[in-house]
Amino acid sequence: MPEILIYTTKICPYCIMAKRLLEKKGAAYTEINVDTQAGLREEMMLKTKRRTVPQIYIGELHVGGFDDLYALEQQKRLNALLAFA
Repeated sequence: MPEILIYTTKICPYCIMAKRLLEKKGAAYTEINVDTQAGLREEMMLKTKRRTVPQIYIGELHVGGFDDLYALEQQKRLNALLAFA
């Protein structure tokens, strides 16, 4: 299974939904809460070119946010990414 990285905040409902979906799939992930340290949100913005959370990486692939992750699940493409990315 590839490394999964997810940028989050404490009060983001979409972050919670993204983590639940990944957990349902049995996928381990590394969470970076951008609220916990100055500069983390800026780091995320430089890396992803987006301001909103969650921002999700599966391996080197920038999936995007929860809507993007859920779309992959609906298209039945998420399992393949989790197994072979």
